[in-house]
Amino acid sequence: MWIVISASLSLVFGMRPFRTVELSPSLAEFGGLRFATVHSTLLGGRADVTLWAPSTPKPADLPLVILLHGVYGSHWAWALKGRVHHTARRLIEAGEIPPMALAMPSDGLRGDGTAYVPLASGNYERWIVDEVPLVAREAVPEVTEASPRFISGLSMGGFGALRLGARHPKVFRGISAHSAATSLKTLSPFLAEPLPVGDSTVEDSTALEALVRNRASLPPVRFDCGVDDFLIGHNRDLHAALDQAQVTHKYEEFPGGHTWEYWEQNVERSLRFFARILSGASDSKSV
Repeated sequence: MWIVISASLSLVFGMRPFRTVELSPSLAEFGGLRFATVHSTLLGGRADVTLWAPSTPKPADLPLVILLHGVYGSHWAWALKGRVHHTARRLIEAGEIPPMALAMPSDGLRGDGTAYVPLASGNYERWIVDEVPLVAREAVPEVTEASPRFISGLSMGGFGALRLGARHPKVFRGISAHSAATSLKTLSPFLAEPLPVGDSTVEDSTALEALVRNRASLPPVRFDCGVDDFLIGHNRDLHAALDQAQVTHKYEEFPGGHTWEYWEQNVERSLRFFARILSGASDSKSV
């Protein structure tokens, strides 16, 4: 059961995590989804998160999966176009994965996409890493500071998942990406207002840089791409470069293109991957 987020949010470091919070009422819920709009200090304005948790009994320290959307998208895309909560519910009810909550944030909504990096207009990286888990904790009582966190995403969100997961290995227990853009340069053709590629303020402008820089402390990493995807070459190049750098990871290719049909079908691989990590599977570094 969901709780209402109110103005009496718990204090964090002596401050309220959000100045204002708007949460969709329980009567308006469908499919167990909840929608939150918060005033993000890091973004200097409002930001949105779609949330989901199973209706089955939930353990304390409920695992949290953060799912990042692609260019042109927003917080609702993974749920309403990718139906990820239906996939999670099916797997949980079948006992194939443990209960876990989903947090699907907007990227900050600058231009066509922010790539989840810090820019002058807002720290889109720390919004995901620091603030999104706070929204989930306030909305789902079983999500706590001790909850294992995982990160995944598609396309631009795949880049975000690989980069943020690698840069914050103490925050995330596992990383999974689908059809990932592998660098800010890869994203530029899709943006009306290109991001500052090469800007010294954006450290690790490629997924490879982030993964290699932090290879000694990386959590388990996997990524996949459709064989008909226009980003397949970039993903193959990343896989080869990671092999060359001896960075442990798993890369897979499957039928399909850069489509929601592909992501809806293959997000199950992310959830199963995270479940294996939670189970302590000995092969979690390579599955």
